[in-house]
This record gives sequence, structure tokens and C-alpha cells, in this order.
Amino acid sequence: MKAWLTVLTVTLILWQSASALPEIESWTTADGARVYFAASHELAMVDVAITLDAGSERDGTLPGLAMLTHRLLDKGTVDIDADVIAARFEDVGAQYGASVSLDRSTITLRSLSDKTLLASALDTLLAVIAEPIFPQRDFEREKNRLLIAIQDGQQSPANVISEAFYSALYTDHPYAQPSQGTVQSVQAIQRADIENFYQQYLIANTAVIAIVGDLSRAQAEQLAADISQGLARGQSTPKAEALAKPKVQQAHIVFPSQQAHVRIGQLGVARGDPDYFSLYVGNHVLGGGGFTSRLVEEVRSKRGLSYSVYSYFMPLQQPGPFMIGLQTRADQAQQALQVCLDVLTKYQAEGPTEEELELSKRNIISGFPLRIDSNRDVLGYLSMIGYYQLPLSYLADFSAKIEAVSVDDVRQAFRKQLDLDSLVTVVVGNEAAAK
Repeated sequence: MKAWLTVLTVTLILWQSASALPEIESWTTADGARVYFAASHELAMVDVAITLDAGSERDGTLPGLAMLTHRLLDKGTVDIDADVIAARFEDVGAQYGASVSLDRSTITLRSLSDKTLLASALDTLLAVIAEPIFPQRDFEREKNRLLIAIQDGQQSPANVISEAFYSALYTDHPYAQPSQGTVQSVQAIQRADIENFYQQYLIANTAVIAIVGDLSRAQAEQLAADISQGLARGQSTPKAEALAKPKVQQAHIVFPSQQAHVRIGQLGVARGDPDYFSLYVGNHVLGGGGFTSRLVEEVRSKRGLSYSVYSYFMPLQQPGPFMIGLQTRADQAQQALQVCLDVLTKYQAEGPTEEELELSKRNIISGFPLRIDSNRDVLGYLSMIGYYQLPLSYLADFSAKIEAVSVDDVRQAFRKQLDLDSLVTVVVGNEAAAK
């Protein structure tokens, strides 16, 4: 009876997930941009994301360059200044945004789908991406704001440990550099560097344009073509060489706080790795499933060492980090660290129980519709699918891929992908955290 109910529950969840899935269409513009479109007519809205191979990995010797370039895009064009740009978006109820991560950058627009309002919002967006002039006054102001943010971050143990962990994990690879840069690197950035970065990396033939909303296919094609034509032309630049395995190390950074921050990890997997779903489900049991996870049970519930402890895999274009993180009292840091290592070691050897695995799969599958219940959620997935060139069926296959994971799949994936003799550990806290 229990097995029958489980099968029925799974069937209902899969049906509900499938019924909520958007239909994804894809094509390439004449200028080489790849387009991913999902029509959604429930709201009179259109969401657009332009994803570019212009993340902080492209900073070179000037960390912070990608972030500063994107902050300056809407600060003035050949014909209009920053105030006019902001007013034009506001007048038609549109929202503009730009962000930078390790692998990529994203420029977004949200607009009402009314033809007149959308046309006005799109005209302003095209001016921003096609004709930025990076005014010297705005360049200096944004540069100073970024410097202040970096200096403020140096007072945050969470920021300090994040930068230290990535530096230890990625050593000489560009992923090791903080996206917002350092005081020294940002001070060294000149306006000419901004112009060169824009011309080299904000180009049509590496762009992915995601569109979700109240449009027909023909309207979406025209919108994508307009955006693609507005981007600069250029040639794709080779990426940094493949990652080297980091050296085993345990670092303690002295920081004047009673709470210690702890990070444990190593290189994980890249986007599209065949082990991804096994690792994803397995990590839900280990530390990604909140209060039901093993790390929470052992570190928080049984020993009271931390209010929050978690783990995750973050796939990137090259292997992203696998990480365990927690905060605890400085004098408990080493004890909490050892408990995490013990849990991880046992989990890699034995894998989850059947009960743990089934509970995690139910949680993941039943929660999946909530992760695609808004246009912006779908837009994010389309951008990810396009940029990392994942199958168009990624969303449609998601629940079935999760359901297919077995205990043996998890065990094999964790044994294959994690080398517990190569863990990088960073602790930030006062002197007691090292004892």
C-alpha cells in the first residue's frame, strides 16, 4: 500500500510540474546571438535578459573591471545623460538592471507589453547597450562607490572568508579574483579600460537573449533582432586554461569577532556534468535540505555548535566549488569543523539511506513548480540554459532526472567527484578559532 501511494504521489507531482512548464523556443539572430523565448500571456509584461561572456573571469589584471563597466552602461549615451535614461524607463514603468558574476554578465529589462510602452523602453535599452559614453564624472563617482564597497567588505567576516576561500580554491585562475575587485585593482582602472572591455566583451556573437512574456513569436524575433543589432561586433576570446587542483591547506584569518566563519570545500563540477543530478539530490541529504539534512542534525541539533550549517555544489563553466559553510562561537570552530569532516567522510563512504533519499527527492520535486512560478524565474532558467548550452528540455526533464537518482548513484558520484584528501579549509575569527 505504501509503495502504491508513493508511486501515485510521484505521478501527481510529475504531472503538476509538467503542466506548469513553459514551452521554450530557440533560434539564432543574423548577428549570431542565441535566443530563448517562452511566451506567457497571463500578465501584460515582458522580461528580457541579455547574458554576455563578460563576467569577472574576463577582468584580466584589473579585478573589478567587468563590474565597473556594467555599472556605467546607463550613465550616459551619445544623446542622453543618466537622469534622462532613468526618467525614460520610469515614465513607461520599465525596470533596467545589470549584474556581474564569475562566468557571465546580465543586462535585464522588464516592461509592460503594450506596444507603445515596450517600444519606448526598448529604445532606451538599445541606447544604453549600443551608445554608452562612460562619462568621466560618472566614471569617477562609480569608481569611488566601488572602492567604498570594497573597504566596507573588509569589515565583514562573511565577505573576508568568501574571498579567501575562492583565492585558496582557484589560486591562479580568474575565479580566484573577487568580482568587485580590490582597492589596488580598482584604483588602477582607467576610463580607457572600460571602453576597451565594452568593445571586446559586450558583443552580439557571444550573447544569449532570453525573453519571457506577453509576446508572439514574431514579436520576440523582432525584439531579439533589435537587441542583437545594437550590440557591438567582435570575436569570441579564448577562456583561461582549465583549472588546476588546489593544494591542500587550512588557513586561519584572524578577525576581531566572537563568531567564527568556517568554509570547507574543493573543486566540484561544471555545468552539464552527467553526475550533476546525483550530486544535487545527494547534497540535499548532506547539507542542502535544511533541518532534515545530516549536517544540521549532527552540528546543530545534536551538539548545538551552530545555528546554521549548509553545503552546496555551484556548477560553473569550469568546475565550480563544492562547499560546506557554518558560523559558530570562535572557541567551538575546530570542533564544528571536525564534525563536518566526520559527517562528510561517512556520507561519501555510505551514501544516503533509502528513506533519506526518497524524502529529499519528494522535497525537491514538489518544490520545483515554485521555482518556475514567475516570469523572472523562467527568465533566469532560460539564461542559464542558453549560456551553458544545456538541453532545451532541461526544465521538462528536471523532475524525472531527480526521480531516477538511486542511492548507488549518489554514492558513486560523491566518491568520483570528491577527494577528501584535497579539501581546502578557511576559518575567519579570533585567536580562539584556531585552537
